[in-house]
Amino acid sequence: MNRRQFLHTTTAALLAQHAGAAPASALIQGKIQGKAEHVIFLWLGGGMGQMDTFDPKRRGDPAKKLAGSYYDSIGTAVPDVRVCEHLKNLAPLMNYATAVRTVHHDVINEHAAATNRMHTGRPVSGTVVYPSLGSVIAHERGAASDGVPPYVLIGYPNVTRGPGFLGSRAGYLYLTDTSQGPTGLTRPDGIQPARQTRRETFLAALADAQPKTTDSRLRDYDDAIAQSLKLSGPSFLRTFQLDEEKPSLRAAYGGEFGQRCLLARRLVERGVRFVEVSHNLNFLNGSGWDVHNAGILKQHMLIQELDTALSALITDLLARHLLDKTLIVVATEFGRPAEFDSGGGRGHQGTAFTCVLAGGGLKHCGAYGQTDELAKTITADPVSVADLFATIHAAMGIDYTKNLYDGDRPVPITDQGHPLDRLFV
Repeated sequence: MNRRQFLHTTTAALLAQHAGAAPASALIQGKIQGKAEHVIFLWLGGGMGQMDTFDPKRRGDPAKKLAGSYYDSIGTAVPDVRVCEHLKNLAPLMNYATAVRTVHHDVINEHAAATNRMHTGRPVSGTVVYPSLGSVIAHERGAASDGVPPYVLIGYPNVTRGPGFLGSRAGYLYLTDTSQGPTGLTRPDGIQPARQTRRETFLAALADAQPKTTDSRLRDYDDAIAQSLKLSGPSFLRTFQLDEEKPSLRAAYGGEFGQRCLLARRLVERGVRFVEVSHNLNFLNGSGWDVHNAGILKQHMLIQELDTALSALITDLLARHLLDKTLIVVATEFGRPAEFDSGGGRGHQGTAFTCVLAGGGLKHCGAYGQTDELAKTITADPVSVADLFATIHAAMGIDYTKNLYDGDRPVPITDQGHPLDRLFV
């Protein structure tokens, strides 16, 4: 079975069954409380252009300096919702997704600052290191089963994705190679289970002989050791053995990015609460989604890779009855303007751009919010980054109005965000 057959037949078989699913959210004490259990956060580093993907507009022409979309658009499963022609596998699945077309922030020309904003929901602060979205969810929900971390990053680590003032318990386990699993967790060949048990018993005895510490740094270090010991066993590490999957399914997911998405599904099944999957900048066109100048010439290859992986992920989760339990978020640091630069590519734009939500028990509508004729100005239903985060928290059953604490200092869990209530049943 090829990828197209897999997506078509599996989706068709599940449409009627999924349509009868029970409501996945409720209004409790005036607050929306969803029933999603996991988040898969797909990060498109560099800045995905909204008018070239999920918010298509009139066709532009870089040679004539005519602003507009770089590609033609196609219809979707949702009437009046169109997407780029290179999203042909996602188009029939948009009834399971919502392109939030009116996300905005005030960061324009700095990738690092915008990446931080889209991971923490706040501007960089000189006094507080804010936790990332993944760390907040890990802190609030923990892992869904024993013997797994709550938060896994498939990509390169940095402080933007970290736990901030929440401490190491809300941190991530990371890997960059889906064929090997996390570096440093695999035991040396000579360390058999009995020998490992003796070592852990000896370490515990040494720890018990020491006075209890109140130093948070030492406690974080001890927590990190305890978690690494728990994760180094064969049960969790088997999750990374992608060759256990059917060749036809692996082929349906596509290349390396798709294999990362497949691994994310396996991690969710194992009980990981939050998985971030990075679409690295050096994939395919040399510049990733940061399509200045000639970088735009092969942008369609990135879009096609996203289309293949995301459509396979949605369909695979559907087949395993996990889509309502798993919220997929496609995010990027900002969008691109409709105008072309001197080299035929695009600059940066934070005034209006698109993020995508799929699954998670939400009441999807294909698209939320409206922008003007060039996807430059929001004309209806603006969505702040805090609103997007509040929606994710609400879908996960997390109180989006509560405070976290940096020591004794209360810090609102979002920067005054409100969920997009129309997306909840």
